[in-house]
Amino acid sequence: AKPNVPNLRFPGFEGEWEECYNEVFGKVVTGNTPPTSKTQFYENGNRLWASPADLGSDKYISNTQSKLTEEGFSKTRVVPKGATLVTCIGSTIGKMGMASQEMSTNQQINSIIPNESTDGQYLYYAIQSQFPRYVKSIAIQAVPIISKGVFEKLKNYRPRLDEQKRIGSFLDLIDCRISIQNRVIKRYESLIKALASEVIGSKKPNARISDCVECSSSTLKESELCGDGIPAYGASGISGYTADAMCESDSILITKDGSGFGAMRYVHGAHSFVGTLCSLTAKDGIYLPYIYYALMDMNFDAYKTGQAIPHIYFKDYGKESIYCPDYNEQIRLAKVMELIDAKSGHEISILRSLQSVKAYLLAKLFI
Repeated sequence: AKPNVPNLRFPGFEGEWEECYNEVFGKVVTGNTPPTSKTQFYENGNRLWASPADLGSDKYISNTQSKLTEEGFSKTRVVPKGATLVTCIGSTIGKMGMASQEMSTNQQINSIIPNESTDGQYLYYAIQSQFPRYVKSIAIQAVPIISKGVFEKLKNYRPRLDEQKRIGSFLDLIDCRISIQNRVIKRYESLIKALASEVIGSKKPNARISDCVECSSSTLKESELCGDGIPAYGASGISGYTADAMCESDSILITKDGSGFGAMRYVHGAHSFVGTLCSLTAKDGIYLPYIYYALMDMNFDAYKTGQAIPHIYFKDYGKESIYCPDYNEQIRLAKVMELIDAKSGHEISILRSLQSVKAYLLAKLFI
């Protein structure tokens, strides 16, 4: 039988790892929600109370979208600093974070409070490395769920505490570097938006959006995509490929359906796109990157329709007016932001490299 050891190991460590269940690492706590009808539990609160929306971007949870008052916080199951938080219900199952201070969570999150024989950093990465297997093991259902009881009994592996600490501290350094890189990218994005607002948004509107671009829709489904060919985009980026291109040149792709409506992406060259997006291409006399930056200042919320699944339609927001000077002036104004965008793109490529390194190490440093 193959010994219980990882493919990649730090020098000086020997012996097999212990096969165990997650409950061996510490106490598992499922969060809860204080009654939302009690305004005194929420109004002007300053205690962190996490939902899945607060997990997945940065490792350390230092802020939450919703907060609780001391009275509301007393109605929750509190977890200490260093606890590992895991989304175990819903479409974002597997999103994780680590408590940067004493806090609590809603019922979609299971937290593990490490015991004295478990390094908290190691625990975080051990769960992260195993989660793809966990998802495959749960029954297919409309709302994916891993209950507290099931989560406690999921299989994992545990080396000696000194090896746990070596692995955890090393991977934490990489995550800290990823966090810094994310902040750098966000600052570039904020700078571009601020410039777009100042350079374009502050000018008097003189043209409708529909006078500047053509809008195309799609019936393409992600299930119809293949493994090579022309890149096909979904809401989060390239989702697959198609044999033929829907667009032969640059376009602005805008998410028109779902919670991410209004999100934009500038795409270069031939490409396709799925039905939850629409494509804007330039009319004669229009420099498309200029329109992309002009739309950054736009409030798509004003054009939202539908409650359960929100939508925006070009026939509505296409009537909005923007400032659109002559072609040469469009190029001049857009070039400054394009240079910053190029720098942001370089920083994004560094981020992707860091994420690839982390993914490789998660696969090799754990069983």
